[in-house]
Amino acid sequence: MGKLIGAVLGYFTGGLLLAVVGLAIGHFFDRGLKQAMGFNYAARRELLQQAFFDSTFRIMGHLAKADGRVCEREIHQAEAIFTQLGLSSERRRSAIERFKEGSADAFVLEEEVSRFLEHCAAQPLLKQMLIEALLAMAIADGEIDAAEEAVLSRVAQFLGFAARDFEQLLKMSRAQQHFNYHQHSSREQAHRQQHSDLEDAYTALGVSADVSNAELKKAYRRLMSEHHPDKLIARGVPEDMLKIATEKSQEIRAAYDLIRRHRGVK
Repeated sequence: MGKLIGAVLGYFTGGLLLAVVGLAIGHFFDRGLKQAMGFNYAARRELLQQAFFDSTFRIMGHLAKADGRVCEREIHQAEAIFTQLGLSSERRRSAIERFKEGSADAFVLEEEVSRFLEHCAAQPLLKQMLIEALLAMAIADGEIDAAEEAVLSRVAQFLGFAARDFEQLLKMSRAQQHFNYHQHSSREQAHRQQHSDLEDAYTALGVSADVSNAELKKAYRRLMSEHHPDKLIARGVPEDMLKIATEKSQEIRAAYDLIRRHRGVK
């Protein structure tokens, strides 16, 4: 664009000679702008990734203390999540520090979400991924208790989610977790759970059982697009946090495949 503008202005100002000069000036402008934008984009993405990482583990620590104290079971659960994510030793230490900050008496949830929004307010996908990451962590032990759900509901509210949208995400996360569990059950258990699995599969995709095949595919593709690693990294999700999105993608695909087999469609 710089070369084009420079050449046109140069031509109308002084003919072909100045057009060449304008083209050269425009070239240097384009190159400088490209370098500046590349640097700023990389720095911006790093800032978003750090904000996402810090808020995730601080709020995770706050969730662990939702009932008033952090018990041994919740500490073991947090350690299991650190291991599951495959965090490096340095990132693990950082996650533990953020977890402790979130579980401290002085921690204020509203202030943490405000810090997150300072950097990520313009990224709706990042806000959704934060909620999904926290839901996945909270439900890792099999269920989200009332105290944890209350904290998650407040986080969603501070992020700007309507109550019905949070409830939908909560239902989908529970269904995905239960569906994933059923997928790894024995064949006999799977036979008994077939009807329950099918209900969970529809809920996991956020659709009703009477949805058309076209709308079903559309919902599936939208969810897979939202959890695509390249898109998440570009939006600011840290690479070592992609494990959660990868597992969700597998659960979404498994749910979709079950529905397709049940419907007899390719």
